[in-house]
Amino acid sequence: MTGTIDDWTRLCNLLDDDPEFAPAVLDAVEAGDDPWDALIDALDDAGALAYLDRSDTGVELADALAGLPRVFRADVDLDAVGDVDDLDDAIAKADQLLASHLLHLVHIEDPEDEDAHPLVAVSTANVDEIGTLIAKLTT
Repeated sequence: MTGTIDDWTRLCNLLDDDPEFAPAVLDAVEAGDDPWDALIDALDDAGALAYLDRSDTGVELADALAGLPRVFRADVDLDAVGDVDDLDDAIAKADQLLASHLLHLVHIEDPEDEDAHPLVAVSTANVDEIGTLIAKLTT
């Protein structure tokens, strides 16, 4: 099993606070299933995932982000994101707007779809730890 239960638990708690999120991922870890697939599915089930394709633009990103609980609660004006055609540039613009609300977008690799670009809005205070845990759990 890649990583420890404690690492997966911590990652889950940093990514989302939905009470059903972490148990779904931890069940997959304990069962020997793909935890990354479970993580993406559980984030999606919790409504905390903006699932985009590489070909999407800022319009799709702005629409997806508006529905994320943390972004919605922060009442971030995402209109400027919709004006950007390139997804990477749109993500950078969204991060710029989210930063004033102490939020940052984290990309979670989807093992089943290399063209997918799943994003989660997290507290900026947790970005470094999330990055460290993701690196640890993917090696």
